Amino acid sequence: MDTRAKIIDAARLEEVQRNGRLRIVSGYFDVLLAEHVRRLREIRAADPGATLVVALRIPPDPLLDARARAELVAALEMVDYVVLDDLGGDVIAEEQMRAELIAHVHRRQSQ
Repeated sequence: MDTRAKIIDAARLEEVQRNGRLRIVSGYFDVLLAEHVRRLREIRAADPGATLVVALRIPPDPLLDARARAELVAALEMVDYVVLDDLGGDVIAEEQMRAELIAHVHRRQSQ
C-alpha cells in the first residue's frame, strides 16, 4: 500500500468522520521521534475501534516541510489518516520531547 494515500484533506476527513469514531492527535512531528511512535501506539491501544487521525501543526521553525512530515507519519502502521490542517485534539508535547532530546545529546557528548 502506498501510505501517501493516508494523507487527506479536511473535506475527506468529514467523510471519514461520518463513518465512525475518530481519535485526533495533533503535533509538529518535526522531526519524527521514537517517543512520537510510542505515544501514537499507546493512543491506538487505548481506543482500538477508533480511526486514528494525526493533524500536523505548523512548527515555528520547521526542519522538514509539511508534505515530508505528513509522509513520515502516514508510514506509521497505527495511523489511519494524516491531515495537513491543525484540527486540535490531543497535542503531543513536542517542546518537552525536543528539550529531552537535546539534554540527552548533551549528556552523551559529555561522557
